[in-house]
Amino acid sequence: MAEAYDIVVAGGGLVGCAFALALRGREHSAALLDARRGQHADDDNRAIALSHGSRLLLERLGVWQSLPSVTPITEILVSQQGGFGRAELTAAEARVPALGYVVGYTALQRTLMSALATSEVDVLREAIVDRVNGGADSAMVSLQAAGQTRHIAARLVAIAEGGANVALSNVKTRDYRQSAVICNVRSERPHLNRAYERFTPEGPLALLPNGNELSLIWTAEHGHAQELATLDDAGFCARLRSTFGAALGGFSAPYSREVFPLTLKYAAQPVASRSVLIGNAAQTLHPVAGQGFNLGLRDAWELAQAIASQGDCDPGNATMLNHYCSQRRFDRTATILFTDSLIRLFSKDNRLMSLLRGCGLAALSGIPPMKNFLTRRTMFSARG
Repeated sequence: MAEAYDIVVAGGGLVGCAFALALRGREHSAALLDARRGQHADDDNRAIALSHGSRLLLERLGVWQSLPSVTPITEILVSQQGGFGRAELTAAEARVPALGYVVGYTALQRTLMSALATSEVDVLREAIVDRVNGGADSAMVSLQAAGQTRHIAARLVAIAEGGANVALSNVKTRDYRQSAVICNVRSERPHLNRAYERFTPEGPLALLPNGNELSLIWTAEHGHAQELATLDDAGFCARLRSTFGAALGGFSAPYSREVFPLTLKYAAQPVASRSVLIGNAAQTLHPVAGQGFNLGLRDAWELAQAIASQGDCDPGNATMLNHYCSQRRFDRTATILFTDSLIRLFSKDNRLMSLLRGCGLAALSGIPPMKNFLTRRTMFSARG
């Protein structure tokens, strides 16, 4: 006979853990299926850019104060390589302590997992989900754990990571034909808690303050990205300064570099029978402007709130899921369009587009309503 829970969360990454935490104190039994080995996630060198709005959600989840190291972003400087115009967003103008924050992926993952350890949520480790089959009254989750096939019944399955086979239609994809080179570097001059988003003809180059160092996300065409990843340290740092400019002086000590291909993928209708996609399972975005995790965290929070609004009613009923989907549609669509449009606009290498981009950046600095819109879009959701 299959095990049974009210809610099963498939995926023990950041969004899955956040959703499971948001279920604490509810009337529903819940289990989190984590494919990773051991108590903690493997070390991950990536940095996560948290919006001001995400900080507020992590505070509500009770984990913000437990994060071991967080670097505030007090300014964001947006510019383009080989063209005029720039825009500077500041926390002082927005009247907030910081526009956003940078935290290590592993630090955030471990903090979320530690909080889950004291919750009522059951965590099943080394549980690899094979398939989710929705039914009228419950869904059946098939998974591999400890070398055996197990089946768990749930009234709702929230899929927070890719890999689980669930019947969905109208999944849209766009191959950006770009890869991101990711690593940490040190700069000759202090970053002063300023983040940089510099658009190049091949894609954006972002530098985020991370402790005394900077987290680099450098987007380039696939072949160029692979070349950058294999350069020696001196060659890589010289190429970085040439592309980024002299604002931070020279660069040194690049840590191990990783390369990730970039594709937009999203489910137009992220709900199926007794199942819902959240986070990267619902949408995988280009890393420009650091919107991906922040959007996924809002998915997790809003889904938990939708379930809580029903009290102890069936958490997987179609009416609730369709309402949740409707409520999330504007934020999801606007964020997807925002990131996709930035890539389309800033990755075209011709003189006319460079001139138009420069005019746009100059306008952002000179027209307060436009600047305020972009600042709030960075700090919060599309709804502000």
